Amino acid sequence: MDKEFINPPELHKHPSYSRVITVKGPCKFIFIAGQTPSDESYKPVSPGNYKAQYEHIIAALTLQLTAAGATWDDVVVRRVFTLDVDALKAVMRDPTVKRPENMDNPPTSTMIGVTRLSDPGFLIEMDLIAITNA
Repeated sequence: MDKEFINPPELHKHPSYSRVITVKGPCKFIFIAGQTPSDESYKPVSPGNYKAQYEHIIAALTLQLTAAGATWDDVVVRRVFTLDVDALKAVMRDPTVKRPENMDNPPTSTMIGVTRLSDPGFLIEMDLIAITNA
């Protein structure tokens, strides 16, 4: 399987995502449902804390990728829903917060500001699509 990361020179190369990713060859698609910052009882962890909720989500998504035989290098689509885009962007730009994506070839990405998630205590939800060799 070959993945090609394309950032057309006519467009600004964004530092946090790739504009286009193509995949060619036998492969396995992995779709990971929206991950919320929830505990085992589906209660919000760290209410009001964007950094803690982001780190909780990243840890949970890492476990799910591993269970499917993938890593963050295999992620080609990242979709983020948040109550406050500016607050989440500040967390994602914080150098003390570990970003799991390969920033040389980051996934495509969309960040969407929403008025509410499935629980009023959730500040962030993230889903992924990854592709590995078949």
